[in-house]
Amino acid sequence: MTQPSSLNAKTYESSQAQSVAFIGLGVMGYPMAGHLAKAGHRVTVYNRTPAKAQAWVAEFAADVSPKGAQGFAATPREAAMQADIVFCCVGNDDDLRSVTLGADGAFAGMRPGTIFVDHTTASASVARELSQAAHNLGLEFVDAPVSGGQAGAQNGMLTVMCGGTQAAFDQVQSTGMAFSRAFTLIGESGAGQLAKMVNQIAIAGLVQGLSEAVAFGSHAGLDMNLVLDVIGKGAAQSWQMDNRGKTMVAGKFDFGFAVDWMRKDLGLVLDEAKTNGARLPVTALVDQFYADVQHMGGKRWDTSSLIKRLK
Repeated sequence: MTQPSSLNAKTYESSQAQSVAFIGLGVMGYPMAGHLAKAGHRVTVYNRTPAKAQAWVAEFAADVSPKGAQGFAATPREAAMQADIVFCCVGNDDDLRSVTLGADGAFAGMRPGTIFVDHTTASASVARELSQAAHNLGLEFVDAPVSGGQAGAQNGMLTVMCGGTQAAFDQVQSTGMAFSRAFTLIGESGAGQLAKMVNQIAIAGLVQGLSEAVAFGSHAGLDMNLVLDVIGKGAAQSWQMDNRGKTMVAGKFDFGFAVDWMRKDLGLVLDEAKTNGARLPVTALVDQFYADVQHMGGKRWDTSSLIKRLK
């Protein structure tokens, strides 16, 4: 088993400028690619909707190193042709296959030895599948899902969990720190996706517990903003409490990590649990609670909207 490796912001030193591609300019990919450009890397982007790629180039063109060109490509293959590293952040397994495989996929344009780094939250099985496909072509593949949400992407403070070979990881780590606070090798291919599943299991339980706590205190007539200030200095403290407790009290959910995305992630978790035999009763229950929120019209609400079921 590969030994864990990591690099955090305190030890990071700027890497040399690289030619990179970034595929997928959604709420996460757009700012991640921007941080790469600001770090001086020569960035070529691809997005399924060309207008988004054009907007990205218009915003970040001034940040590119003058030694290289920056622009957008018509296909993933074209984006990847001159890249040393190809980064990707799309929606799901099928999206990932569509931008990597086939005549217009990134793998078809990548030179031997080039590394594909996938930041999509996807299944461990597709990570292993694409890792093998890349290996057959003389390429490297690193599954590297992220935690930190849209704010983490915008602030360049994502936590990245990687699966792949030590050699490939070592080549991409410093470049990936352009948008990360920590960039860690967990283990072999698929281990990054499995670590992200652990992350989502922990979050699901925390958000439900916080929702019940806030709802209970509100029903009891307590000043919940004051209560959260107090208990946030004790053993109940968590990122969710610090960042979502008071917005729960205020009933604000039009931001953050969408319920639809969380249900997608929990679906991956529950499918994997069927394979490995893990018992996840609380996770399965919270997944159904999120289905209730979807039926309430909250598909795009932040995950903290679980509390809406309790009011």
